[in-house]
Amino acid sequence: MSDNKANEPKYLDTVPSGHAFGIRVSDVSMVYRRGHAQTAALDGCSFEIPEGSRTSLIGPSGCGKSTLLRIVADIVDGATGRAAVGGLSPRQARLEQKIALVGQTSGMLEWRKLTGNVALGLEMTSVPRKERLERVHHAIELVGLKGFEDRYPHELSGGMRQRAAIARALALRPRFLLMDEPFGALDEITRLRLNFELLRILEEQGTTLLLVTHSITEAVLLSDRVLVMSPRPGRITHTYDIDFGHHRTAELREDPRFLAHEARLRSALLPTTTDTERSAA
Repeated sequence: MSDNKANEPKYLDTVPSGHAFGIRVSDVSMVYRRGHAQTAALDGCSFEIPEGSRTSLIGPSGCGKSTLLRIVADIVDGATGRAAVGGLSPRQARLEQKIALVGQTSGMLEWRKLTGNVALGLEMTSVPRKERLERVHHAIELVGLKGFEDRYPHELSGGMRQRAAIARALALRPRFLLMDEPFGALDEITRLRLNFELLRILEEQGTTLLLVTHSITEAVLLSDRVLVMSPRPGRITHTYDIDFGHHRTAELREDPRFLAHEARLRSALLPTTTDTERSAA
């Protein structure tokens, strides 16, 4: 389309040069079109994430959390607005392997052993074979799967498979780790164990995290900042800073401040009776 058309949307692009902030999203909107039908998924989303920090996106189902994450990851096309990852457009950041994405399922190939699955992402890069193997074994050790290198996916538990998916992302040595409900299908005990495993890895690697989750507790536990989204079309309605530092232990969950953060987020997600009545008026 021609740039001189007055009604043409400005499709997703990088922010102005010279802004090497971690992740910046400015006025990003997304409309899905199917025939004559249109569905507004996102409307004017803006936020900033400092490099090395941890941020969670929470909101009701269908509010566009995953869509927003995938826009940052350069998986979804057609968004309008501006975004940058490490000062680059999402596309350039992906091409330069600055970004790694972990989804809701492990996505392991059943005919490949653990090492082969963890190496998948690296096989599409120019990293020499010797270095690939070193990275794979280091990532496997980081997620606590050393000793299982020769196991096939069907020999691993659900939690171990999800660890493998995280290892595959870490092997790329990304500056930015994007995660979409990576622990949602796991039982509570395994989920909590992997939460602390992830905290340890982030602390060691200094990686920037953007996490989509439905769990308020998980958001508070893993994040420096929590962004709350409205129902579709998704907007950022609240931003809460979580001031616990980066070294966190299981005891933190019993801290009154932790419970207070949970209560604030729950209040932001669930409209009060007064709010509901006002909306209906």
